[in-house]
Amino acid sequence: MRKSLKSAGRLLLSLVALLLVAGVAFANLSPELGGKPTKAQKVAYAQSGHYQDGEFRNLLPTEVMTGGSTVSVLWKFLFGKTPDAAPSAPLPTQPLDPLSISRKTPDLLRATWFGHSASLVEIAGKNILFDPMLSVKMGPVSWATPTRYNPALAITAEQLPPIDAVLISHDHYDHLDYQTIRRLKDKTANFYVPLGVGAHLLAWGVAPANVHELDWNDSVQLPGLTIISQPARHFSGRGLTNRNSTSWSSWVLKSATQRVFYSGDGGYGPHFQAIGRQHGPFDLALMECGQYDAQWAQIHMMPEQSVQAALDVRARLMLPVHWGAFTEANHAWNDPVQRATAEARRLGQFITTPELGQPVTPGIGPLPQRPWWLTVGQ
Repeated sequence: MRKSLKSAGRLLLSLVALLLVAGVAFANLSPELGGKPTKAQKVAYAQSGHYQDGEFRNLLPTEVMTGGSTVSVLWKFLFGKTPDAAPSAPLPTQPLDPLSISRKTPDLLRATWFGHSASLVEIAGKNILFDPMLSVKMGPVSWATPTRYNPALAITAEQLPPIDAVLISHDHYDHLDYQTIRRLKDKTANFYVPLGVGAHLLAWGVAPANVHELDWNDSVQLPGLTIISQPARHFSGRGLTNRNSTSWSSWVLKSATQRVFYSGDGGYGPHFQAIGRQHGPFDLALMECGQYDAQWAQIHMMPEQSVQAALDVRARLMLPVHWGAFTEANHAWNDPVQRATAEARRLGQFITTPELGQPVTPGIGPLPQRPWWLTVGQ
């Protein structure tokens, strides 16, 4: 009996050791995990004023978990039953013609949302991509990550015309996608990213000359267009040991006549009013609106807060993003847009709710506002 127990113990220890070795090997070999900032870069990041003890910080004290534990939240997400957590059918999608976005029209402002936060903004004759997660599967272990609602997108990375700039808000897998970056790297002139995120792009073969890290309030000038990094209230990390090793941002686009704001991910805070005072009003604001929970209320906004944030930045028109692709929280898949549209009506905030791939052109013609999410699967 004792001999059998010893043998079983050795076998268990061997299995644990094997799993540990496999995990370390995977972490070191999987390209999806990206790269790491150099020691010299880390020293330079300390000059930013929001990098301390090897981690980036928010403007306000911010907790990832404001209630419960990570284990309890994960257990609830994996094994709990949330009514209508995913749609019963693919979401309506309007295929995007590459030729329609190949024509340079300097005075045109147009935005096309592809689901989640991936969006194309045409402004000042430039094609700007925000957080282009254009893959159906997410992350290095797709069997363990949320499944995209639709098996195909309005356009593939390969079909896109040349891109003047890709802007990344932070390095989480649902915003910075390895496969998409690999497909875009040879057709994108510039990648503008928060501090530290450049290491991922370099590890994935993006030319160093095309990678530009911006701190909050840094700006760059393209012909006819200014791109400005602004604060957000979030966190970062692609592995188990690199939380907050890279920064996170929201973004401002300014042409001579038009302005666009993209919130990235993050909780509500006074930075929205500050951005509105300094850079608003905005013709269009793409606002995070989805994947929220009371237990992480400081790093993601509730839909009502998303509407208030749009008002804070002085947005003439709000386009809710960060929904319509993946289930990453314990709420119904269409809860974000239902709550946001109701709150926008209450507060008098103009809002547009396009189908996936349906262009939005502020100031020209009627805006997409049909409540299409009410008839999915019917």
